[in-house]
Amino acid sequence: MRGVSRASLGTARDNLRAVERDADLSTLAGELFGIVALVDAEPGLRRSLSDPARSGEDRAALVDAVLADRLSGLTLDVVRGLARSHWSNARDLADATELLAVEAAVAAAEQGGRLEALEDELFRAGRVITGSPQLRSALADRTIPPERKRGLVEALLAAKVQPETLLLVDQAVTHPRGRALERVLDEYGTVVAQRRERLVARVSAAVPLTEQQRARLGATLARVYGHEVQLEVEVDPDVVGGIRVVVGEEVVDGTIASRLDDARRRLAG
Repeated sequence: MRGVSRASLGTARDNLRAVERDADLSTLAGELFGIVALVDAEPGLRRSLSDPARSGEDRAALVDAVLADRLSGLTLDVVRGLARSHWSNARDLADATELLAVEAAVAAAEQGGRLEALEDELFRAGRVITGSPQLRSALADRTIPPERKRGLVEALLAAKVQPETLLLVDQAVTHPRGRALERVLDEYGTVVAQRRERLVARVSAAVPLTEQQRARLGATLARVYGHEVQLEVEVDPDVVGGIRVVVGEEVVDGTIASRLDDARRRLAG
């Protein structure tokens, strides 16, 4: 996803994170997956919801007209937001909706303290499926109705995995959207891994942090990110002074070394 679609996806993800704490994320994930199935099955609707010739409010009104009686309030707000956004092509709208559904399911697992289990179970489910040629063939067979595939997945996993695992595997099996089953599970697993990465702060400091310093830093990061953050502290003499914190793709560099490097660049410029 590139250009305007990438920017629209970024905005949608930020909006989702802003409401995660108070949202029914399991319902949101399930309903968004339903929207993915709908817009994939209805190319005309998909094109209308992403048509650049129509205003964003016109597209949002179309969402209300078609979907208002099918969705919870939060899901309706999310889909309206997607419709108001700009997309390079209609497929990008459907792809963004799927990703938001996955992220909602992953966030639900995180809130329930099940994120690590979800990552492990997705991995193991993929290995079980790919390790059984007969099972994989049945789940990949396009002539077998989705309901039968869902029954196979539930019989295999229902009593053994977290609800988010069951939801994501079910989606991968019943609606792979033209992708190989292994690829879908890998993509979903990547979203989980990225979410777990946000829970870890890698800290570089010139000297070991005291317990009091670690506690203050952990509390500050928890306020910033809205959840507890695990600290992994590394002593690095090159830091000189201050600390450098990396959480996911975000970097906060308050070291003397970085300020000296910045000063050198300014002088050289």
